[in-house]
Amino acid sequence: RTLQRAVPVAVPAVVFLSGGQSEEEATQNLNWMNSMPAKKPWALTFSYGRALQQSCLQAWQGKDENIAAAQEVFTHRARSNGDAQL
Repeated sequence: RTLQRAVPVAVPAVVFLSGGQSEEEATQNLNWMNSMPAKKPWALTFSYGRALQQSCLQAWQGKDENIAAAQEVFTHRARSNGDAQL
């Protein structure tokens, strides 16, 4: 309700920061926001720098031999966040 009262319809998106949330929490919260049965004339999303990077960096560990594994992790996180956006 607050967004409906405060954010003009002409605004294309409302972007929240994902800081302080785990990757999974940020994805779950994004899914919850977009699943709410409310009028949402704007896109609702998070700024996902950390939510996309943390597990990728852990998988990569700065080693060339881990690049493929890190890319797989990134693809999974990106798909999960993309699905939550719908």
